[in-house]
Amino acid sequence: MNPLVLGAVAYDPKVVTIWSGFRTWLRRQRLPFDFVLYSHYERQTEDLVRGRVDMAWQSPLAWLRTRRLARAAGADVRPLVMRDTDQDLTSVVVVRADAPLAAVADLKGRTIAVGALDSPQATLIPLHHLRELGIDTDTGLRVERHDSGVGLHGDHIGGERDAARTLLAGRAAAACMIDANHLAFTQDGTLPPDSTRVLTRTAPYDHCVLAAGPALAAERADRLTTLLLSMSYADPHVRHLLDLEGLTRWVPARQSGFAQLEAAVDATGFYDPDGGITATGYQP
Repeated sequence: MNPLVLGAVAYDPKVVTIWSGFRTWLRRQRLPFDFVLYSHYERQTEDLVRGRVDMAWQSPLAWLRTRRLARAAGADVRPLVMRDTDQDLTSVVVVRADAPLAAVADLKGRTIAVGALDSPQATLIPLHHLRELGIDTDTGLRVERHDSGVGLHGDHIGGERDAARTLLAGRAAAACMIDANHLAFTQDGTLPPDSTRVLTRTAPYDHCVLAAGPALAAERADRLTTLLLSMSYADPHVRHLLDLEGLTRWVPARQSGFAQLEAAVDATGFYDPDGGITATGYQP
């Protein structure tokens, strides 16, 4: 039997360790499995819809493009599982603790630091949140991007960390980041404790998803899903892999947590309705 082939983006060297470990575990469960690595999400997404890989571990932005490409091509794609840590996340707009900024309206005319152009969590979603609160991000703010790891859809958090440093250095009045990284940056010294405060927070949204493409037969997708959902954090053979991938358990995927990102993509023209790349200056 041919192995199931997954596409994953090599945003960090640990990706090899993670999927090599999952391959070993799945083969022990008598499910042939292999993976291929991509340098960015756009090619991975196109290959999934064209059937060149059976499934893909996708960023939220990649999943939105997959749905658009598949709809245009008449192809069947479906989400299988997510990490428990992929659901109900928020992004925050933070300011320095001593800044004379009490409300979002106080940001008008100021500089805001964001992550990479294609980061859902540190650029697209928080800037859309500000637009919904009445701040025109085209004319009411000076947006300073930090384009580290473009094409990795924010998985490489270097741009997010650079945005935090820009805030701390006083070159921006505010910075955007995912809530978990705000905490992490205060723990690793990027942002000294008590040096920042949250000015506003987005509504909850979902993050990554394991997506099946048209090449993956339903019965094999069901078998893979069942096995992943059976993984236990109490099992020492898989715990280190789950830790590396940032979860304690797999959960069934849902599609209800992507509305904010979809609205941001449409508002900025990042992708067209058929999944074409239309974002200005985006070269993964």
